[in-house]
Amino acid sequence: MLSSSTSTLRLHQPTRPHRRHPPAPAAGGATHLGPSRRWRGPPLRARPQRIRALDAAQPFDYESRAAGLLEERQRLKIAIVGFGNFGQFLARTFARQGHTLLAHSRTDHSALAATLGASFFTDPHDLCECHPDVVLLATSILSAEAVLRSLPVHRLRRNTLFVDVLSVKEFPKNLLLSSLPPDFDVICTHPMFGPESARDGWDGLPFVFDKVRVGDCPARRARAEAFLNIFECEGCRMVEMSCAEHDAHAAETQFLTHTVGRMLAMLELRSTPINTKGYETLLRLVDNTCSDSFDLYNGLFMYNKNSTELLNRLEWAMDSVKKKLFDGLHDVLRKQLFEGSAQAPSTSNVRK
Repeated sequence: MLSSSTSTLRLHQPTRPHRRHPPAPAAGGATHLGPSRRWRGPPLRARPQRIRALDAAQPFDYESRAAGLLEERQRLKIAIVGFGNFGQFLARTFARQGHTLLAHSRTDHSALAATLGASFFTDPHDLCECHPDVVLLATSILSAEAVLRSLPVHRLRRNTLFVDVLSVKEFPKNLLLSSLPPDFDVICTHPMFGPESARDGWDGLPFVFDKVRVGDCPARRARAEAFLNIFECEGCRMVEMSCAEHDAHAAETQFLTHTVGRMLAMLELRSTPINTKGYETLLRLVDNTCSDSFDLYNGLFMYNKNSTELLNRLEWAMDSVKKKLFDGLHDVLRKQLFEGSAQAPSTSNVRK
């Protein structure tokens, strides 16, 4: 039985202490509570800021970033050794594609190199100390060995890629393999065009290459592909073949062309008012072949073992054509002398 003092029953809910929210942190993440007010709760953490894209739902364009990194990896630092006519011709395209260029030559081409954004080095030691990704040998065939042996290759990184662009292939292949350390990569190439034949672009023109030695490492394989991609991006017809096979074909496609062009140049052919299309083709052949130095032509003969045989075949062909012409002339003369109707003059018709 309840007493009167307890006649009124009150239920009391447990009260929760009022939770104080900490003041917002000031700039820089610091919270100013004053010396007498200290925050005793859990440590404050800065609220993460959300990155919002302006034109897309994604906060970051990962595809664009990945493409940029790929493009950056494909850019090479290329040292052109032999900065003559052909080296400068290649350098213009390399520079346009965004590659870093270094140049070295016996002749001072520093002013021209500057117009292409290339750094020119008169001392090969300074060139090698820049640690290029690729050393491009663009000298003449006759001077290639001397130039290569003058390079301080011990100053290069030990897996540097060497590439040659000589017009013969077995000779530079053997030279590079015998002269360079075994860790260096080697690709032998031959752009089958030059400043004259490619003045309208490289699209469709053949580019021959042989991956003579490329290390089995992703970075080294990627570097080799990045260099070859320079020519593929310009539309070249990429032809992979061995150096020996190249020289067998080049004896006919290149050495024969240069030989015929220089033979025609000895005739001092001139344009006439009645030029035929074929004759104009011969005049262009003279211009294209004789614009190259004789050292190039001599190198095609000296350093391609197939050239001597081709010269012998060319001489045999000329003799065969001459023989056929003179044999026909001989037959005509014999018929006139022994089968003709002409008779010796009669003495009765001679005036006395």
